[in-house]
Amino acid sequence: MDPLHTQHGMPESEAAAEARRLIDDWAAKPVHQHPTSFRDDTATPAFGTAPPVPQPDHRIVPAWAAGIAVASIGVGAGVTGIGCGAWLVLQGLSSVTLTGVLMATLPFAALAMVATAIGGAISKARAAVTKTVNVFEGPVTHHTETHNNSTTRSAFFARTRNEIH
Repeated sequence: MDPLHTQHGMPESEAAAEARRLIDDWAAKPVHQHPTSFRDDTATPAFGTAPPVPQPDHRIVPAWAAGIAVASIGVGAGVTGIGCGAWLVLQGLSSVTLTGVLMATLPFAALAMVATAIGGAISKARAAVTKTVNVFEGPVTHHTETHNNSTTRSAFFARTRNEIH
């Protein structure tokens, strides 16, 4: 291959001239710039509502992730409320006195005493009504024979079955 020719058979001087022409053509073309913002210069109406303007939704965070974040904030606030309530209850229990405990349990003790008194009265009333003497009339037979059939099964957990007739 001749060092004065290019790979496709074009002389070096023609290749350089063609390259220069292509570069100059490219540099002469205007650069197309894409707008990065938009400003609407139309005047707004003097009265009434303005016409709607499209506002595309370009969220960075997916909707499910935002939902989980809001739910976790709610759970955290709820747990904080429960913790504050427990703290207040425990503060109250830590300063309990014997008089306070007796006053708090007094209504329950009175209710238990009334229930016991009512149960006792009902029991005595039933005993008074059912107190009768049972008199049996007729022949009485007394069987003194017993037949004992005892069987035991199993080797580990024994089960004995007694049949008495």
